[in-house]
Amino acid sequence: MRPVCKKNQAVSGGAMNARSWPGGAGVEAWAAVPAAFRAGAPLPPPWDEVFGPLRAGSTDDLVVVGQLGQSLDGRIATNSGHSKYINCEAGLGTALADDPQLTVRRVAGPNPARVILDPHGRLRPNARVLSADGTRRLVVTTPGAACALADGVEVVRLAADNGHIAPAAVLAALAARGLRRILIEGGARTVSGFMSAGCLDRLHMMVAPIILGTGRAGLTLAPIERVDHALRPPTRSYPLGEDVLFDCDLSAARAPIGRAKIST
Repeated sequence: MRPVCKKNQAVSGGAMNARSWPGGAGVEAWAAVPAAFRAGAPLPPPWDEVFGPLRAGSTDDLVVVGQLGQSLDGRIATNSGHSKYINCEAGLGTALADDPQLTVRRVAGPNPARVILDPHGRLRPNARVLSADGTRRLVVTTPGAACALADGVEVVRLAADNGHIAPAAVLAALAARGLRRILIEGGARTVSGFMSAGCLDRLHMMVAPIILGTGRAGLTLAPIERVDHALRPPTRSYPLGEDVLFDCDLSAARAPIGRAKIST
């Protein structure tokens, strides 16, 4: 499984390729961005336009971003579950099958904290995502789950309903532990759950120029009867190589979770 939550991934994560942004921004322009972002200092152009919305939440002191990758026809995998070059299937199965590291590799910057949702205690203690590399590691699970984890891994136990931990409870627990900018990087079920619960400030949808025809859908939300009832969030788009990243602003519907904004 991929961890579903990471701290500061939008700034320091491995998915960013500075050469692919519009305006010709290169690696040199990117070099100062992670430290400046964390310090609250001005960012060199064009990065303030890109990352400005991630600096502070409009509802409270959290910024929560959901991320999905899908095909042109809204699929995250084939019917068989094959999803290479799109995004892996959501949930603990990805960590069990793929054993990812989830470390920064494509740009300079510190590794984000890694948080794994594991309600049933199925994560292997030797999973690479839990490697002791100096990065903070947390596993969110339930009171009855057996977790045999290495020293240094923080275990967060939260109540569950039918095996599912409420998204707001997850975010509140992470906020209480000092995490403020969180990337939800599960697949369809995880990101859809956080979005349905009003727990996302933004949705980052990466669309690849392929058509699968059938397969596992990306977002799965409550049905609507009319097209004019569809969500129409303010959206920006960025070409990333052959793919296109759609940055959707969901902050207007975000439920308060962390410390509330104080009006001045």
